[in-house]
Amino acid sequence: MGGAERLKILFASSEVAPLAKTGGLADVSGSLPKAIKSLGHDIRVVMPFYKMAKANAKSVKTVVDNMSVPISDRTIKCSVDVSELDGKVPIYLIKKDSYYNRNELYTVKHEDYKDNAERFIFFSRAILEMLKHIDFMPDIIHCNDWQTGLVPVYLKTLYMNKEGYENIGTVFTIHNLGYQGIFWALDMHLTNLPWDVFNMDGIEYYGNISMLKAGLMYADALTTVSKGYSKEIQTSEYGLGMDGILRYRQKDLYGILNGADYDHWSPEKDPYIVAQYDKSNLENKTKCKIDLLQEFGLKAKASTPIIAMISRLADQKGFDILTGAIEELMQMDIIFILLGTGDPKYHEIFTKISDKYPNKTGIRIAFDNSLAHKIEAGSDMYLMPSKYEPCGLNQIYSLRYGTIPIVRATGGLDDTITDIHEDPRNGFGFKFSDYTIKALASTVKRAVSYYSHKEAWAQLVWRAMSLDYSWEKSGKEYLKVYKKILKEKNVAVLV
Repeated sequence: MGGAERLKILFASSEVAPLAKTGGLADVSGSLPKAIKSLGHDIRVVMPFYKMAKANAKSVKTVVDNMSVPISDRTIKCSVDVSELDGKVPIYLIKKDSYYNRNELYTVKHEDYKDNAERFIFFSRAILEMLKHIDFMPDIIHCNDWQTGLVPVYLKTLYMNKEGYENIGTVFTIHNLGYQGIFWALDMHLTNLPWDVFNMDGIEYYGNISMLKAGLMYADALTTVSKGYSKEIQTSEYGLGMDGILRYRQKDLYGILNGADYDHWSPEKDPYIVAQYDKSNLENKTKCKIDLLQEFGLKAKASTPIIAMISRLADQKGFDILTGAIEELMQMDIIFILLGTGDPKYHEIFTKISDKYPNKTGIRIAFDNSLAHKIEAGSDMYLMPSKYEPCGLNQIYSLRYGTIPIVRATGGLDDTITDIHEDPRNGFGFKFSDYTIKALASTVKRAVSYYSHKEAWAQLVWRAMSLDYSWEKSGKEYLKVYKKILKEKNVAVLV
């Protein structure tokens, strides 16, 4: 292990905010490493150098030129550049333009890139090859989702006897079990792995390769992003075919709640909102609400509650029951704001809703970071009716902005939100359990009714804004997992 004072950690992710993002994985990957760095450890991040990242990365320099990466019977050349996250954490960028210099990260016109297997096999192998060149041999490689699932396999096969690699521990974090990195078996040659890993106890999954399963089977420890989700995914209902593996690895599976990066999501210092505020100055939240109404050209009174969503438009996020409930919601005295992209059928549905209710809805089918901040600050309530939700981040951001969450009691939503009616003294949100149109609509009605009691609502907002979901606590939990792995490998480590 490098240095008695601190661990050396390489955090591998296919997307990292603010460089490149499609979802919550990027937010976690941009925030958790900073928290671990602040706890005194040498952590660095690695990701592909996408076209999107090129537009957002600052002070980039090349640290490895003309690096060779074996793939199938070829050797492919790439380079490694380096930048920094918020000027704090080094981030290595694997640069291979034929793989990564594309407009989107994983898809084109809602279809997966046909060479995604090759792109992320290459990424996993390049991570390990890079270590020979950068004078940084980590104690732990923290892998995230299927795109890095082969890293633990490589370390226990092709790299297990290579000098410097033999004691590297691995953590594999499941951000969303729904994305499993499944590819046909004929892609095996790209990995250069021995065929004896292609079996039921290895990376084979119903005759295919699953890079998610690879991570689940070969990593030293598994984590997921809330305690609730770690239990749910061990059941057939939420396990999506992987529940047997997760039960098998139960003793190595930890649920660690995601945190919020208050450097970027806090109304006291948010540069995107019209008036900054805190819990002792809620007049400025009203200014943000008026600004949000103006943004969408809505003429509603400031006393009318705004219910908002910023989301990927997909069944998982509850849009099937929301569309079933929308006519009933539109009969209430509310404004509904939606920002997001996703399934084209929902683009069409919400465009029609916008046309039908132009004075009650603000629909923006887009990704817009600055508008997302305006929505968090200007809304009164935030709706997350998810079918399943590993953690969720927007409900945590909403609390800090005094925007009260209405959520379905699943995964991280259930872990983070306490219903005001279940616990009147300590509650700070609204929850429903049944995944039905009726349960969603009745809970929204309950929240809107509560909103009409201004003094009680103000207390609710104050309580929500007083909560602390910063990353430090979660960072300490991850450090415990890292140290446990190294202890089991008989690597000297301060506990």
